[in-house]
Amino acid sequence: MSRKPKYNYYDDEFKATAVELGALPGVKAQAVAAVLDIHPIMLYRWKKEYRDGDIMRKTERGIKEARKLLSQLGVKDLQLIDAAYVDLLNRNK
Repeated sequence: MSRKPKYNYYDDEFKATAVELGALPGVKAQAVAAVLDIHPIMLYRWKKEYRDGDIMRKTERGIKEARKLLSQLGVKDLQLIDAAYVDLLNRNK
């Protein structure tokens, strides 16, 4: 049996954004995980680490911008979540 040669590495900014998107009202964690192409268990682990303060955001804008952006878009499906995530990443650069 062969092992996976390389593992994906996600920085704290990515993890915090994923957790914040999953924390928005009406957005399911499984939908966020599907859009980000990660396993839902990983997102749940990141939520715990975020609560414990192990994952920190470089800026404090994250969840406020994500809520504002998603409310403006009226997110109803995965494609809109994906577009909102890309826009949020671009704003945080």
